[in-house]
Amino acid sequence: MISPALSALREGRFILLYDFDDRERETDFAIRADAVTPGAVVTMRRDGGGLICTAIRQDAARRLGLPFAREILRQCAVAEKTGDIPYDPKNQSSFSLWVNHRGTFTGITDRDRALTITGIADEVKKSLNGGGHAFSSRFRSPGHVAVLIAADRLLSERHGQTELSIALADMAGITPAVTICEMLDSENGNALSKEDAKRYARDKGLVFVEGPEVLEAWDAWKENR
Repeated sequence: MISPALSALREGRFILLYDFDDRERETDFAIRADAVTPGAVVTMRRDGGGLICTAIRQDAARRLGLPFAREILRQCAVAEKTGDIPYDPKNQSSFSLWVNHRGTFTGITDRDRALTITGIADEVKKSLNGGGHAFSSRFRSPGHVAVLIAADRLLSERHGQTELSIALADMAGITPAVTICEMLDSENGNALSKEDAKRYARDKGLVFVEGPEVLEAWDAWKENR
């Protein structure tokens, strides 16, 4: 299902992205960040229910001056340490800053979050095309959209939703900024089961793709570059 997933991302449509049976066992909505509309935010918060985040490639984060949250919190007692994540004990989380676009009001509305997300994608695109950026002039923190920074070597280093989504973006040839949101089960409060996520995908005509498929395609893509 890799080719249909890449086509959907190029066209600005949602895909459903499941990670691995031995990791989080979660399905995320995933959509290219520069295609996010207020309606897309509605879909994620209503049918997903998890955290709406925007993943970006690490080289873009460096150019934009965006740190990992753990770097900022290092002096705090609650700062994350290696081994703190039960489903990924060898790595640390990909969280960076939580931001609002300066053109937003509260930052939490569907329109505000869509503006913040597309603004992040625009800054990522500019930074990777050699242009200047003005991230601090366009955004403020704290805010209501979490930025996630992918591992530098992507799936060769970490197998999170962040890396899966950015690997797909690279293979699709789009700006490496992808908005993701976990799908939760409204009945039991847990992560939506893979079977129910697949059923949702069939009902909505969405592509469902799993981590092992992405990893296999990514390895082949790297070899042929």
